[in-house]
Amino acid sequence: MALETIDLIIIAGYALALLGIALAVSREPKGRDKNTEDYFLAGRALPWWAIGASLIASNISAEQIIGQSGQGYAVGIAIAAYEWQAALVLIIVAKFFLPIFLKRRIYTMPQFLAQRYGEGVKTLMSLFWVALYTAVNLTTVLWLGGLAISSLTGWSVFGAMAALAGFAALYSLYGGLKAVALTDIIQVVILIIGGLAITWIALDGADGAMAGLALLMREMPGHFEMILAPDNPAYGDLPGIWTLLGGLWVLHFSYWGFNQYIIQRALGAESLGEAQKGLAFAALLKLLTPFIVVIPGIAAVMLAQQGTIDGAAIAAQSDRTYGELMAFAPAGLRGLVFAALIAAVVSSLASMMNSISTIFTMDLYRSWRPDRAETHYVTVGRIAAFAAMGIALVLARPFIGGFASGFQTVQEYTGFIAPGVVVVFLLGFFDRRSNAAGAYTALIGSLGVNVVLKFAAPDVPFIIRIWIVFVIALVAAALVSRVTGRPEEERTVRMGDIAFATSPLFNTLSVAVIAILAGLYVWLW
Repeated sequence: MALETIDLIIIAGYALALLGIALAVSREPKGRDKNTEDYFLAGRALPWWAIGASLIASNISAEQIIGQSGQGYAVGIAIAAYEWQAALVLIIVAKFFLPIFLKRRIYTMPQFLAQRYGEGVKTLMSLFWVALYTAVNLTTVLWLGGLAISSLTGWSVFGAMAALAGFAALYSLYGGLKAVALTDIIQVVILIIGGLAITWIALDGADGAMAGLALLMREMPGHFEMILAPDNPAYGDLPGIWTLLGGLWVLHFSYWGFNQYIIQRALGAESLGEAQKGLAFAALLKLLTPFIVVIPGIAAVMLAQQGTIDGAAIAAQSDRTYGELMAFAPAGLRGLVFAALIAAVVSSLASMMNSISTIFTMDLYRSWRPDRAETHYVTVGRIAAFAAMGIALVLARPFIGGFASGFQTVQEYTGFIAPGVVVVFLLGFFDRRSNAAGAYTALIGSLGVNVVLKFAAPDVPFIIRIWIVFVIALVAAALVSRVTGRPEEERTVRMGDIAFATSPLFNTLSVAVIAILAGLYVWLW
């Protein structure tokens, strides 16, 4: 089903508004050039609402919208554990970890590792992250976004990917983080409205918008089980109670706590209080995500059974679910949903490009060429971002296109380094004996043990494998640190760096998140 004139008008209006706002907020006063703080950290002037909105717009990418819709179709509500558990992790990160990062006024997460462990650990972690963001995250978002647009428009998948990459580069390369974060306010509004619209359409097609959810729960109870049984075909990806108690925590702390792609917005906050409120606001919005990405996927099962959408195409590849639902939407609303999908993809692409350019420029290139002008580093950052996007575009089809689920693929590949990342940061915060030798042990050992277990024990679910590797890396890093000498005292983190007061708004949002989260789990169990 093709896009009609009203759809094209809505999409064009969204694109022009985004580009216009990005250009407006990116301009500097006459006679003033952007420096690295302006470009990579938005001048450290972001308010809490921009931080929270940008976090969610960056996170709800093609992985979530397309990947989790497909998982909703194939598995059910159990995949929502990724979203709801993340809300709690955001509160913990805001309270205990942000004060440390902001007090040290770092640009990147590897810079904290340089202050805590030395330049070698920083360089290793920088290389890890640049490779991961380029070869896994960017490629996955491009592939899944291109797949969904191809389902609706009939374009080739590569053509759709190239268009998305070009649009993201067009509005983000010039302005840097400020352009990304402030335009994400528009993106998150479109995302939520468009996401709720597709949920309404999917439920309405099942049995009426209001009665549809009750019908789905009654007719497909297996799709509303939070804890999967061992005989469930999806147990390998979501291994029962271990989904809530095991390696998923490691993935979440790696992603929401120590990941440049996410934390960069908080590093650009105008104050600690604004950063903490921003993360709490993002946690509240995170609770909505399953209702706009997972529930439509579950409804698609019934729509496919009714012959309303192409069940054969979805059965062949579950990641086609969202594209089929978009095609089912009526004219006008289809344009809004299409714009929401574009918003999800390009906001994530822009954020990843900005993070890659920040790490490459500030942690790798600046160490090699330390005496260049600020404008030179900004130019290098733009070139690095553009090059990363080009590499991802080439890799997307052969690397990600062959996997059954793009969402689960990116989780598993991220999991190869996540245990070591979490160990290094946690020991850096809470173990004054932890040193560079222990950090190397955790980072390199985590990757090595993960690869060994992947092939030696292929039947172990990757979430359980991540938890096992995390425990091994934690013990090994602590032991190695203790037999190789104490770090210099000035490198250690003092507990006083953590104990910062929080604002009433942060406390209110935190209580709301925890109460809603508890209610959701009680309802589903």
